[in-house]
Amino acid sequence: MTLLPRSMRLHTRFILVIVQSALVGLLGPASRCLALDKSAARTIQSNLDQGLANDAIQRLSEALSKDPGDAQAHNLLCRVYFEEQRLDNANHECEQAVRLSNDNSNYHLWLGRIYGEKAGHAGYFEAYGLSKKIRNEFETAVKLDPRNVDALVDLTQFYTEAPSIVGGGIEKAVAIADKLADLDTSRAHEMRARIAAQQKNFERAESEFKAAIAATKSPALAWTALASFYRKQQRVDDMMHAIREAASTDHERGVALVYAASQLVRSNREPKLAIHLLQEYLASPNKSEQAPAFQVRAHLGQLLLLEGDATGAQREFDAAKAMARDYKVSTRPANKGE
Repeated sequence: MTLLPRSMRLHTRFILVIVQSALVGLLGPASRCLALDKSAARTIQSNLDQGLANDAIQRLSEALSKDPGDAQAHNLLCRVYFEEQRLDNANHECEQAVRLSNDNSNYHLWLGRIYGEKAGHAGYFEAYGLSKKIRNEFETAVKLDPRNVDALVDLTQFYTEAPSIVGGGIEKAVAIADKLADLDTSRAHEMRARIAAQQKNFERAESEFKAAIAATKSPALAWTALASFYRKQQRVDDMMHAIREAASTDHERGVALVYAASQLVRSNREPKLAIHLLQEYLASPNKSEQAPAFQVRAHLGQLLLLEGDATGAQREFDAAKAMARDYKVSTRPANKGE
């Protein structure tokens, strides 16, 4: 099961980031190279949120054929390709967006994320080079907009997990987390929890995860972060409690349901509950770019296969391909740790 928050996938051979964060699919500040009108941008963002990759690619390709210098269209197309795991295509489009609008914080943030995802699939030496690019893009994103919470989160994660040889460091992470506290208290607590866990101070990490829950009026995502922590500590009963709290507090039936299901699959627990959570998400109007519907359908199909429902599984696989024809759907049963 690979549906995780993007920040949990920003990894290299040196960076195995395990952090929960709700990364909003922002369009970013207005660019000086902006051709998409507001209506078109809203439609494409809706395509992203609903997982309609084919539609989004068609609209963006048409927009770019009319204006190849549209930085926003390049960034959005990058994100569609990212959803489909077409990383070379995503890399090209995000680099184009940065080239056209070098002063846009979110464009640098997304380019850093693409480099992070590519590094996770790269060999040792390539990953080493990409690590420096990741750091540079995240640092640039924060420099351009010191109030960009998502950029602060990703940079904190990088500093926490990366070795000093590529620019990581706990002191740097703590400093960024302190800046984050003035903007988003809950996410600052989460970052401090990750820092404490990296230092093997698990008691403090647990306390910070709980503080993150207490600091927000919408704690579902923070509960899934705590569930992930308990899973790694092999505290199964506590993990199950946190998962149920996440599901019960996600009143919008959004991405927290997907993240909770992911923890169940990774711990090889209650596949029927995981299936139910994914089905609830797919039935919700509050789907998100953070958990593309075609990916969720593909993973749901894998779980259904595991439960012996080959017909239901094929239905989900077919639906996923109809939404994103270039997404490589795995048609084998879900396994522990995926």
